[in-house]
Amino acid sequence: MTVDPEKLSTLLHENRSFPPSEEFRAQANFNDEAVYEKAANDPEAYWAEQANELTWFEPFETVCEWNSPHAAWFLGGKLNAAYNCVDRHAYGARKNKAAIIWEGEPGDSRVLTYDMLRREVDKAAHMLRSLGVQKGDRVTIYLPMIPELPISMLACAKIGAVHSVVFGGFSAKALRERIVDADSKILITADAGWRRGGQIPLKANADEAVPDTPIENVIVVKRVGEAANVTMKEGRDTYWQELMGKAPTTPLDAEPMDSEDILFLLYTSGTTGKPKGIVHTTGGYLTGVNTSLRSVFDLKDSDVFFCTADIGWVTGHTYIVYGPLSAGGTVVMYEGSPDYPGRDRFWDIVEKYGATILYTAPTSIRTFMKWGPQYAESHDLSSLRLLGTVGEPINPEAWMWFHEHIGKGRCPIVDTWWQTETGCAMIAPLPGLVATKPGSATRAVPGVSVDIVDENGNSVDPQSGGYLVIKKPWPSMLRTVWGDDERFKNTYFGKFNGIYLPGDGAHLDEDGYVWILGRIDDVINVSGHRIGAAEVESALVAHPSVAEAAVIGRSHAIKGQAITAFVTVREGVDTNDELVASLKQYVVEKIGAMARPEEIIFAAELPKTRSAKIMRRLLRDIAEGRVLGDTTTLADPSVVESLKTQYKED
Repeated sequence: MTVDPEKLSTLLHENRSFPPSEEFRAQANFNDEAVYEKAANDPEAYWAEQANELTWFEPFETVCEWNSPHAAWFLGGKLNAAYNCVDRHAYGARKNKAAIIWEGEPGDSRVLTYDMLRREVDKAAHMLRSLGVQKGDRVTIYLPMIPELPISMLACAKIGAVHSVVFGGFSAKALRERIVDADSKILITADAGWRRGGQIPLKANADEAVPDTPIENVIVVKRVGEAANVTMKEGRDTYWQELMGKAPTTPLDAEPMDSEDILFLLYTSGTTGKPKGIVHTTGGYLTGVNTSLRSVFDLKDSDVFFCTADIGWVTGHTYIVYGPLSAGGTVVMYEGSPDYPGRDRFWDIVEKYGATILYTAPTSIRTFMKWGPQYAESHDLSSLRLLGTVGEPINPEAWMWFHEHIGKGRCPIVDTWWQTETGCAMIAPLPGLVATKPGSATRAVPGVSVDIVDENGNSVDPQSGGYLVIKKPWPSMLRTVWGDDERFKNTYFGKFNGIYLPGDGAHLDEDGYVWILGRIDDVINVSGHRIGAAEVESALVAHPSVAEAAVIGRSHAIKGQAITAFVTVREGVDTNDELVASLKQYVVEKIGAMARPEEIIFAAELPKTRSAKIMRRLLRDIAEGRVLGDTTTLADPSVVESLKTQYKED
């Protein structure tokens, strides 16, 4: 892919830089610039040093074996993820420290110290063993954001079972596909979950999904209670509380796991075909996520880490469960939506628990912008010292809003680029070292080798766009796709031999900073001009009337593709023909005439997943009049139906 270097001004329009304060730099875990050179010169030595922050039952002998495209890390070493996340803290100085602070959507709450968490994990592990679960067996977990979710994951890890968490917003069909593909014998679910005051019928979905699958036992957590009105099938279904009440309370020794033993599967949806079961292993993944918490998030013993993601996505796996807990941190876990019962729910949680680190999505930030700063300003957010973003590129305007209204101009922002497949942040500033720029994820983290290349795999000049690639293996990388190694090879290593292709386009600026331009398939070809959708979106959101925008390309008989923009305006703004004309001209001024949207559709909401990613694929389906693809990941499927009706009318 190529991008006209003169038309990247939207992302680079001010090129403002925010260096870390001397105060922040002085206290940072990573505050010596030499770490980058040291890791680049000898990445194996760097990663070995980081791996030794974990507790190993047996030390590793070989740091990395690379037989492209397959990597193996820390060979010969034995460890256990649950032991590293729970036991080593529970039996040490952090015994009575809060591990998980949980807030339910209705307002109920629970705090689990490391000692309390260890007791719950051990009982759950005993429970699973009593049902015949053995090392290597797969356990599917389909739960809302309640403490039993991380407890179940850690219990699986404790005995060497492989967990497969399925997002609680998925349909019965999506759940069934993942159960069958993983060949799971146990399903852990709940009677229901809470979302915006309503119930998510998890048990009903499970009842529809489970017949004629390998599932032998269904464990049901009572979350909603009698109001859920569930049916329990005798001989198959048992309540979690009943089984935990019978489980031994004696400590359980952690199963020693080879570093390359599988820790979990996590399914990602492609645009076509069945979901891909991404395989992550124990030693490499845990090393990557533990390092990320200490380096990118500068985690201290005194921190309270609030990650707003759902554990059904990799962000929750890494930055609610395995990352913070392996580093001995305190993490806040919230069950519901950011606007229930009011639009200040996140800020109320930050104030209530004294959160010091907040990690959320650009789409959420743009929603907060749309609502206005008054909701945040009604709360004391002075406890915050570091902010982070994840999920997709953040436009400079949203970055600045986050910086000014939430961070009050004093909190560094770590804009992180990564994927389910990478395990943890690959491109992100180390907040004690790197000057940040609004809209840029800045530099690859130490030990990770990224590049921008052309169609032939050759590095491109600065200011030229191309394919983002990772040129060398890293510990937390996926090992394969479950049951389909050919798909793994073709999807991630098929274009450039021995080089990982994430599927994103990117650009380097004159300082060597990475600017993510969006998915490769989000590049729009208008009369021979290749235009990044993210660039047009950023231009639109820079307009004072716009809260959020999603841009797609639709077929055009003359131009090949035309730009369609779905726009959500800020509250109090009237949508009319004058605003349409103003927005089109604004894009022309920011980028150029070839980027002028053919049409602008005003939308009350954009279709998003529960992890706050905009589903541009569905917007393309709407614009092209196609049958909609999979909508099971949507937070609110009704948004799509509303947009379909509106698009036809427009």
